Amino acid sequence: MYTEPVINTTENEQWDAQDSYRTHDNPLLSCLTLLAKILNKPHSPESLVAGLPLVNNKLSPSLFSRAAERAGLSSRIVKRKLTKISNLVLPAILLLDNADACILLEINKTKARVIFPETGEGESELSLDELEEQYSGYSIFIKPVHQFDKRTEFSAIPRANHWFWGTIMRFWPIYGQVFIASILVNSFALASPLFVMNVYDRVVPNSAIETLWVLAIGVATVFVFELLLRTLRAYFIDIASKKADVILSSTIFEKVMAVKMSARSNSVGSFANSMQEFESFREFFTSATLTTLVDLPFSLLFITVIWLVAGPVAFIPLAVIPLTILVSLIIQIPLSKTIQHLFRHSGQRSSTLIETLTGLETIKSIGAETPIQRKWEQTIGFMTKYSQRARILSASAINFSSFLQQMASISVVVFGVYMITENELTMGALIASTLLTGRALAPMAQLAGLLTRYHQSKAALSSLNSLMALPVERPSGREFLHRPEFKGGIEFKKVSFRYPEQPIDALTDVSL
Repeated sequence: MYTEPVINTTENEQWDAQDSYRTHDNPLLSCLTLLAKILNKPHSPESLVAGLPLVNNKLSPSLFSRAAERAGLSSRIVKRKLTKISNLVLPAILLLDNADACILLEINKTKARVIFPETGEGESELSLDELEEQYSGYSIFIKPVHQFDKRTEFSAIPRANHWFWGTIMRFWPIYGQVFIASILVNSFALASPLFVMNVYDRVVPNSAIETLWVLAIGVATVFVFELLLRTLRAYFIDIASKKADVILSSTIFEKVMAVKMSARSNSVGSFANSMQEFESFREFFTSATLTTLVDLPFSLLFITVIWLVAGPVAFIPLAVIPLTILVSLIIQIPLSKTIQHLFRHSGQRSSTLIETLTGLETIKSIGAETPIQRKWEQTIGFMTKYSQRARILSASAINFSSFLQQMASISVVVFGVYMITENELTMGALIASTLLTGRALAPMAQLAGLLTRYHQSKAALSSLNSLMALPVERPSGREFLHRPEFKGGIEFKKVSFRYPEQPIDALTDVSL
């Protein structure tokens, strides 16, 4: 809104330019401030960029959307010819050469009406050719976003997206490609058992060498495609995880910087531990975890193929799967409580460590090394205790799942032999059923470890949700009065101040 410097004269007849309001040196910020005012969303330049990682103290195109959101505006950078821009999407911001920008208000076949930030709110009329010479080819289209009053209680009003799930859903097209790749990968996994079955049942008895090579070449081709799809699937997951990680990390840190001082935790270490828990939460959405989650439903596909090949043999893995899930869920009951205790003591450890390092001089001066050392050793002792218990419970679930998988393979072989003696099953079908049983139960063996990581991630998400729910200094949807300059006098004499529910004074005996 305030794009011109405030110039005052002093007794010495020297200019006093207040640099904090010279936004014309920041073209994008100036354009955004003016455009917000035009769209009845007035905001001060400071409120739009407070806490953003500015480049050379200037708003960059990559940060523009984040600044626009603070003004209740939705923006998108588009590469478009000047003659292709419709008046229906105006006003818009044009990115010009030499890192400059302007606001496009109206355009026709010969002329364009624009606002250059250097001129304040003054409009200029240029020929289209003249504007084309400076136009970089990129435009930023902006529209207001309707915001409901947060004081309303009507349940039908849509709520804002969750800070985490909303970010993940932004990449649903990538995860959709991952799911499609998983369908093909698991379908290709059927090639090996079916190849073995046909070799034993048709090739070997008939010495059909030509058929053998045809089958071998076909299966090898399938394996090549499976390798490519597995690589692409891992690549897609890593791309989505990387993008989400950058956005989420920036969102969390921006939240920390914006939290009201009165709402900040008394313990700096505990506050830092909440930030660190994002790492453990992020690990749950790594490539291995997502691959296991996606592969779980395809166990039923392998069991269906076993039924088609070997009939009642399919009941063996079908019975083992719910048993494996049941055992894993039973073990998760004590494991969940153990992880909660471990999470709590981990926060205590971080709190003790950080606060000791920051206040080491004070601790030494008052001779408090002994109680601090005792507190540290007690915390580490509890952490070791619960960490060991969590590892034992997790290992027990994984080992029991592996045991069930081995017993299922033995049962399939034994039952299959009886069926062979009754001429109800072939040797190739038995071998194929054994391979498919192992493939069907493989994701179940990882289920216990997956549930363990789930509980760790759940505890971390709960902590981060508490952090993200803290009040901030500039809530979204709230508008504040802005004055470029305050005049008046204020005097402090031995003033002390403490935030509500805070044990330490923020100001002590301040005189000003």
